[in-house]
Formats: sequence, C-alpha cells, structure tokens
Amino acid sequence: MPWDEAGAPALTRDTGAEALPEQAIASASEGAAVLQYEWRGAWVVVARGSYDIDSITPLADALTVAVREHPKVILDASGITFADSTLLNLLILTHQAGTLRIVGPSVHLQRLCEITGVDTILETRDSVDDAAVS
Repeated sequence: MPWDEAGAPALTRDTGAEALPEQAIASASEGAAVLQYEWRGAWVVVARGSYDIDSITPLADALTVAVREHPKVILDASGITFADSTLLNLLILTHQAGTLRIVGPSVHLQRLCEITGVDTILETRDSVDDAAVS
C-alpha cells in the first residue's frame, strides 16, 4: 500500500475486543516512549514522541530484539511527532533483518520516506489488525 493511502491506525479497542496484554513492556527516554506487546501472533512496538539521535535508543533496542525474536514485527508509528534520518535508518535496518509492517505513519514520516525512496520498500497497513494478518 502506498504511504499516501495509509489510513489512521486502529489500535483502539471496542468493548468486545481484547485489552492490551498485562505483560506489555514500556520504556521511555526524553521526548519519546515505546510500548510493546504481542497481538495475534505478531510483536507490536508502539512508538510515541520525537525520534532523533538523542532519543532513538529505546526504540532501536525494542526493534532490534523484536525482529530477532519474532517472525513478524509491527511498528505503530501513529504517535511519532518528529523523525529524522536516525529513525529512517532504523526502519531500513529493521526491514532488512526481518518482517516489518508500519501502521499509521504521520505525514512528516511519509514525506521523509517518499523523498528518500524508502516508501517503495517499507510496507504500511491501515491498522494493527491488518498488519498482524498480512
């Protein structure tokens, strides 16, 4: 799916859906936070905040371990408010190491990927559910 067709993420749960697992893992650095959990056989990494050289470490650690230990990794990027080439490089490395799906990239992140041509290799989905089953 092209970046400009990616819809808003659907991470919210209705009353009939499962809640986030109790074993969800969270970490944070200045201006950024990462939440991780298993969903329908995929490992979901939820990124929130601004990512640059000073704040990328928790997300880099999470994605590095996730792609090594899980057959499918989903990055919920809907909460990323700023990204530079540091995040772009991390996404490329994660994609090269395993199966990565991206959900809900912001207009800024979409544009960064389009300018660099990375949008042609990264896969986006409309929701975490869509990413988990594809």
